[in-house]
Amino acid sequence: NDANNALVGNGVSMVTLCYLRRFLLFFKKVLADSEAKSTPISSELHVFLNDVSQALNRYQHLLSGKINDRERKQILDALGEAGSAYRTQLYEQPFSGNKQPVALKAIEQLFDLSLRYLEHTIDANKRPDDLYHAYNLMTLEGGDEVTISYLSEMLEGQVAILSSKYLAAQEVSKVLDSMKHSKLFRPDQYSYLLYPNKDLPGFLERNSLPKDAVGSSALLTQLVSDGNVDIIEKDINGVFHFNSNFKNANDLSAALDGLAKTNYASLLDQDRKRVLQIFEDVFNHKAFTGRSGTFYGYEGLGSIYWHMVSKLQLAVMECCQKAVEDGENASVVNHLLNHYYEISEGIGVHKSPALYGAFPTDPYSHTPAGKGAQQPGMTGQVKEDILSRFGELGVLVKGGQLCFDPSLLRMSEFLEEATTFEYVDVNQESRQLPLEKGSLCFTYCQVPIVYTVAEENGLTITHKDQAPTLLNELVVDKNTSLKIFERTGDILQINVQIKASTLK
Repeated sequence: NDANNALVGNGVSMVTLCYLRRFLLFFKKVLADSEAKSTPISSELHVFLNDVSQALNRYQHLLSGKINDRERKQILDALGEAGSAYRTQLYEQPFSGNKQPVALKAIEQLFDLSLRYLEHTIDANKRPDDLYHAYNLMTLEGGDEVTISYLSEMLEGQVAILSSKYLAAQEVSKVLDSMKHSKLFRPDQYSYLLYPNKDLPGFLERNSLPKDAVGSSALLTQLVSDGNVDIIEKDINGVFHFNSNFKNANDLSAALDGLAKTNYASLLDQDRKRVLQIFEDVFNHKAFTGRSGTFYGYEGLGSIYWHMVSKLQLAVMECCQKAVEDGENASVVNHLLNHYYEISEGIGVHKSPALYGAFPTDPYSHTPAGKGAQQPGMTGQVKEDILSRFGELGVLVKGGQLCFDPSLLRMSEFLEEATTFEYVDVNQESRQLPLEKGSLCFTYCQVPIVYTVAEENGLTITHKDQAPTLLNELVVDKNTSLKIFERTGDILQINVQIKASTLK
């Protein structure tokens, strides 16, 4: 999410990690489908691959328990050294052009081991409330430890874990239930905030040292006693503040350097880290996330970011599909579907203009607290909404074949009275198609698809130059599917007969 745009250097993204898991699962299927036993890669990349594999193998025994701060630093160093060696090699001279074969089995083993690390990390980032951390902060401690701290819960983190395809259906239900009862839920719009709203401290409350801060530092105590205001100064209310010219810790460090040649030198050696820590405690710059933590508009505090809500909808739809494919019991599937359609109803297109604050079918960026939808424009949300709609309709492509599996579709979607469907065909000509009561119609690659409820599943494919094809399954053959994908005009219409028991 581009609103969290200031975590440079210290940020550790669980969001990226979750999508990396999804990618590795996808790429494992690519390898499995390959008939090759090996593939040539550059000799430089071959060394890097081996170094990374050795590093992960060296510490995989730690995955059986909780990794401590020292062990985390060791793993980070091993992987960092592998990456640094690879980068340095390429900076010093370009690729040599030499190739070495690598067994696809070796790549698959690296993926399997990487997945173990990723899943261990996901488990470690589960919160007590069944939500998952989205962005973490790392801190180097004493040169040989890396500690991890957490930012507040974020919608993006929940979307990422749902998209990772790691959670079982029951665990998905727990995440969605917890979201509904969390500070992320915004009842007035029946939708979800990017992150919990919060009250920012007023101007006069900022840059104020805790009461015991000065006493905890011999250097600060001596500066106050001497009336030196280079570092801190007391106001008329007795509250201490850092020098108002300091923009960041670098400015403070420069001011401390200025004390090095004074009679404060010994105290400086003793207390420098302590003073810098007090500065960070006061301002918490490390956790600064950009406008997401300081603005009230533009995807800021109290805002619904509609693109992320649509990402949530798509992720939950995929979880619903997976639950159906895995044969989960009806109560679990229906629970997930209820969440899916609640999320869908919260999106603007289903709302009145009065509630949405704008024309409902126009895409908008965000809705701040106390305002209607803001910042109109063709956002990425449109893509997720289209994908989700095809998911509801059960339109799939498997192995180059067009398939229909409307197991998420509701019976209430079907027409209550006859009407006429208007569309533009592959020749860019306007067409009208009469529809009967109890049917549903949409186009796919500009070919009209008509759903009707029947006693048995089946397809009727209407061709341009031959008799209709009748099938007793909901899968279109590869040749016919290709004609649809290429918009050849040979396929005029597909009628899909769906068993009532399939629908919700």
